[in-house]
Amino acid sequence: MDVIIAYYMPYTWRDVMGTTKTASARALIDPEIKKEAENILKELGLSVSKSFELYYRQIIAHRGLPFELQVPNEKTMKAIENSRQGKGKPFSTPEDLFDDLGI
Repeated sequence: MDVIIAYYMPYTWRDVMGTTKTASARALIDPEIKKEAENILKELGLSVSKSFELYYRQIIAHRGLPFELQVPNEKTMKAIENSRQGKGKPFSTPEDLFDDLGI
């Protein structure tokens, strides 16, 4: 039995990866973030330019950022601040934390 899989792709591969580029975008990025991200992109076989284009295409497809952004509430911000200052109760295992939380 033959199986045929069909899907709709709004762009051809040439449209996505083979077009002539004439516009540029610049951004200031933390050097360590840049280095780590570029190492991951290299492992994926993507150039920085291609990854930016993919990101921009996702922004277009989602009509916004391709992930959810939220501002933490006051209680969460306080917990983050305390954690960064080394305050809070340490736990050896996740189970110890869950026991303390009663879950």
